[in-house]
Amino acid sequence: MKKRRSEKIRQTVAAVKKGLKELRPLNFAMLTAAGIINAFGVTMFLFPVKLYDSGVSGVSMLLDQVTPPGLTLSLFLLLLNAPIFLFGLKKQGAVFTIYSMFAISIYSLMSYLIMNVLPVDVSFFSPLAGRDLLLCAIFGGVISGVGSGLTIRFGGAIDGIDVLSVVFAKPIGISLGTFVMIFNACLYIVCGCVIHSWILPLYSIVTYYVGSQTVDFIVEGFDRAKCAMIVTTQADALSRALSGEFRSGGTIVNAIGGYSRANKQILYFIVNRFQIHKLRTIVRAIDADAFISLHEVTDVFRKSDA
Repeated sequence: MKKRRSEKIRQTVAAVKKGLKELRPLNFAMLTAAGIINAFGVTMFLFPVKLYDSGVSGVSMLLDQVTPPGLTLSLFLLLLNAPIFLFGLKKQGAVFTIYSMFAISIYSLMSYLIMNVLPVDVSFFSPLAGRDLLLCAIFGGVISGVGSGLTIRFGGAIDGIDVLSVVFAKPIGISLGTFVMIFNACLYIVCGCVIHSWILPLYSIVTYYVGSQTVDFIVEGFDRAKCAMIVTTQADALSRALSGEFRSGGTIVNAIGGYSRANKQILYFIVNRFQIHKLRTIVRAIDADAFISLHEVTDVFRKSDA
C-alpha cells in the first residue's frame, strides 16, 4: 500500500516537473491581461448592482453578500477555486492547473484593488453604467467573457466550473455545456431565494448568455473558416483548380456511393466565407453533379503552428 502511494506521488511530481518546462511567458502575460479584464467587468458592472456572474465566481459574489464584511469576493475566489483546480490536477494536467491558478490569483488581486484600494466607488452603483441593470448585465457579461475567453485560449480557465464540468459531466451522462447550464440555473435559483427577489437573478441570466457567447467568439474566432466536403468523380481536376485559385491544398479521400455503389472521391478543402461563392462556381464548372457540404471550422492548425 505504501509502495503504491509513493509511486503515485512520484508520478505526480514527475508530471508537474514536466509541465513546468512547457510554461510560456507569453501565456502568463495574456493570462495577466485576462485576469485584469475579468475583474474589471465583474467589479465595475456586476458587483455594484448585485448581479451575479456564472459558475464559482457567481457563488463567490453571493457569499460576499451573505457573510461578514471580512469575507470578501476576492477571498472567496481563491478559497473556492483553489481546491477545485487541485482536485482536477490529475485530469487536466499541471500546465493547465498552473495557468488557471495564476489567472484566478490575478482576478482576485485586481478585484481587491478595485474595490478596496483604487479611488473607485463600487458600493452602490456602477461607475460607468449607473443603476441600469440591463447595461450592467450586457457590458459586465461581455467584458468578463473576454477575460474568460482569453484565459481558455491561452491554456487555462478562470473559473472552477470548467474543471467540475470535465470531471462530473461524463459520469452522469450529460455534456459539458449542459452541466454548466444546470449549475448556473441552480445558482440563480438559490440567489433568488436568498435575496427574496427574482429581478437580479433574471438579469444575471442575461449576463451568463452574453458572457458565454463572448467566450465562444474569443476562443473560436470571429471569422470562422468553412470546411467544404466535395463528393465527386473529378477530385484531381477540382483539387488542382481550387489549389491554383486559393493557394492552398486539399485532401482527397476514396469513397463508394451509398446508393449507386460507384467509386467516388471526397475532396476536403478549407475556405473562408468570402471564398464560398468562388468555390461553388469552380466545382460546378468542372463537375456539375458534385455534392458539396459546408461545415464551420473554429480553428485551423498547420505544421508551422505547432
